[in-house]
Formats: sequence, C-alpha cells, structure tokens
Amino acid sequence: MSDKNVAVVVGTRPDCIKSMPVVQALRQTPGLRTTLISTGQHREMLDQVFKTFGIQPDIELGLMKHGQSLSEMTSRMVLALDQAFEQCKPDFVVAQGDTTTTFVSSLVAFYRYIPFGHVEAGLRTHDIRNPFPEEFNRQATRLIACQHYAPTVLAADNLRKEGVPEEDIFITGNTGIDAVLQVAKLVPQRWYPDFHGRLILMTMHRRENWGQPMREVATAARQLIEENPDSMLVVAMHKNPDVRSVLTEALGGHERIDLIEPPQYEDFVKLIERSDFILTDSGGVQEEAPSFGKPLLVLRETTERPEGVEAGCARLIGTKAEAVLTYGRKLFHDKEFYIDMARAANPYGDGNASGLIAQSIRKLVVT
Repeated sequence: MSDKNVAVVVGTRPDCIKSMPVVQALRQTPGLRTTLISTGQHREMLDQVFKTFGIQPDIELGLMKHGQSLSEMTSRMVLALDQAFEQCKPDFVVAQGDTTTTFVSSLVAFYRYIPFGHVEAGLRTHDIRNPFPEEFNRQATRLIACQHYAPTVLAADNLRKEGVPEEDIFITGNTGIDAVLQVAKLVPQRWYPDFHGRLILMTMHRRENWGQPMREVATAARQLIEENPDSMLVVAMHKNPDVRSVLTEALGGHERIDLIEPPQYEDFVKLIERSDFILTDSGGVQEEAPSFGKPLLVLRETTERPEGVEAGCARLIGTKAEAVLTYGRKLFHDKEFYIDMARAANPYGDGNASGLIAQSIRKLVVT
C-alpha cells in the first residue's frame, strides 16, 4: 500500500512557523508523505521561515499582491488551492491557526470531500469582528474540520461547547512552542551586546489596531522610554505600509528607539530572549514569550489566548495610552510585579505537540 499524502498549507509567517514542526513530524511518520503548499500570503516573510527550518514548499502559489482586498485575495486563493489539490490529490489536508489561508484551505478541502485537520483549534474571542477577520476564520474552519488539534484544555472546552464530538478533539499543546524551543538552540545571542539597560520589545500589526489605536500605543511607548533613561525600545516593523507609516511617525528619530525590519525567525526568537518585557498584539508572541520568562502586555481588547492572562504571564491592557503607561511603569519600577509575571509557567505546551498531531493523522488515514 502506498503512503498517504498529507497536504500542509501555509500562507503567513506565523502559521508557517507553527506548521514547520508538523511537517517535520509527518515526514518522520511511517505510512505518510507530505506535500507542502505555500499560498504566499506573506511571501517575503515565508521565505525567511523556510530558510530557518531547511524546508521548501512543493507547490508555491505566489498569491501575494500589494493592496489587494480580503475579497480579492480569498477568491484568488480558492481557485489556486483548488488547482493545487487537483495536482497533488491529498488524502488529508492540514492548516494552522486563523488566517485566510487556513479558512480557504478548509473550504476547498470541503468542496473536494478531503478530510481536514485544524492545528490550533478552539481559540475564541466570541466576537467575529475582533480580531478581524481571524475570529471568523477559525469559527468557520471549525464547521469543516474532522480533526481539531486544541492547544489547551480551554480551547478544547470551547470546541465542546460548540458541539464538536469528543472523539474529534485532540489536546496537543501548541506547535509554536515546538518551534520556538527548537529554534532557540540554533543560534547564539547577538542582539545589542553593548547595551546593558532594560530592553523593551514591541510588535504591532493587527488590522483592528491600525490608525489611532496604534498611534496612541506608540506615543505612550515613546514616553516610557523617555521616562527611563536606562531603557531602549526595539520595534520589529511589519511590512504593511499602513503600519509602518504610523510607527515611523510616532517613534522615529529617538536615539534609544530602534525601528528594525522584521528579523528572520531565529533572530526574532533570540530578540524575545534578549528583551526584558514585551508590548505586542501578536498571538504567536503571547505563546512564545512565556517560554523565556518574559512578561507581556497584550495590546488588544480581547484575546483568544486567555490562558496566559490566567497564568499571570500576560496582561490584557488594550490600546489606550493610559493603560500602556500604567502597566509599563509597573514593570519598570515594581520588582515584585515583574517577578510574578516572569516566573509564571507557560500554559501553552511542552514542545511535543507536532508528534501527537502526526500520530493522530496516521491513525485516521493509514489504519
């Protein structure tokens, strides 16, 4: 009997990072072979990740187009993935997270009667417009998936409440922890060797934070740096021009604020490790930072990752300047507050999620 073909579809840097350990695990699993399909939703950032893990896509769709709307991207992706599935004829399709690539992968698999597995299933804010369009994407994907790989007990509980059968839910931990622990060992620490003060890392890119929310956070972050002369702010700049223009205007021209291009993944992991605390609206960073004991201030009104907040390693503070200043000052000056956040245990996994996912897929399609 020939090996069963599992198509793994990626499109953005975060979902690609979290999918690479799954690809590695599938390739080590008897009875399975993999076809890695890249939609190219974030083309330049994807190339960095492929280089880090030494894995290249088998099918590259190249759908990145500057300025395209969600509707245009979605429609082009449906047609391109349909052709890709016709070409490689997968027995099973896997995609990760909450991107347009993930939703469209599940939709096209459904149209073709191909079983679909959802990695990082069950995350919820219960508001389909926040974050937009991610919350819709993950809820819609739940309707189609036949296997739901929940990273936490809470995520699994969300799926149960929505009527997903118990036998279709697999609590695996988060594959992002697999990736970050693997990559952290690959390279030495090279960030800012001559700086001995406190380093604050900031990332901000979510669509719902574009414009005034982002401007307000950036202005408050600049004030924190000015209030603390031994500090430095490092901002990893997203490629989106709407993001870059706001952050450059608010944060540019300060001697202790470094606006940097998006680092390659392994370098970004080391930057997290080098930082003292983090300001972010990223979902992936919420999972990665606790692996290194780095307190997080989450720049969002809601989060589908409440486990970090409950564990104490993250604070959900929104995007108002007053909140950024209040909690930023506490991390700078309240030692007990800082230590409590830094010592909180990571609730997102132990680095073994990908192997559990591969075994679940093998049991379904091979035996």
